Amino acid sequence: MKRPAAIALSLAAWLVGVPLAHGVVPWLIATAGPRFAGAWTWLGLLPLALGVHLLAWVALTSLRELGKLPAEVGLDWRPKLFLAGGPYAHARNPMYVGELALWLGWAVWLGSPLVLLGAVLLFVAMQRTIRREERDLETQFGDTYRSYRSSVPRWLAQ
Repeated sequence: MKRPAAIALSLAAWLVGVPLAHGVVPWLIATAGPRFAGAWTWLGLLPLALGVHLLAWVALTSLRELGKLPAEVGLDWRPKLFLAGGPYAHARNPMYVGELALWLGWAVWLGSPLVLLGAVLLFVAMQRTIRREERDLETQFGDTYRSYRSSVPRWLAQ
């Protein structure tokens, strides 16, 4: 795939895929099961705001770096870029932290145990994905990635 197409695809993923997966899907799940109401649900706005801001920071950082992609980009799971700045200087997986914050925020805001269960399942899936991604990053970027991994926590704290 040519670099402009890869950039367009990445932009579409951020503008369409992320809001669908981490906004519409939790809302649909919440409508399918029991919901609990109370003044405490307002606390859900805190992780929602954190998630939105963190994902916006990740998106801006990622989109800014897309110009460094090679002219031809393979359509496989291998990493194409190594990001260590912006939110990636504070956590190796800031996108996953932001996504989990959204799911937890929706679970509280909507008072939905099913959305909370979805957040737990998402966390389990992320743990598996992260292990594969870290192996791929180490293979692709070697000592540079190993040094980064030793100095930046996987989540927000070691």
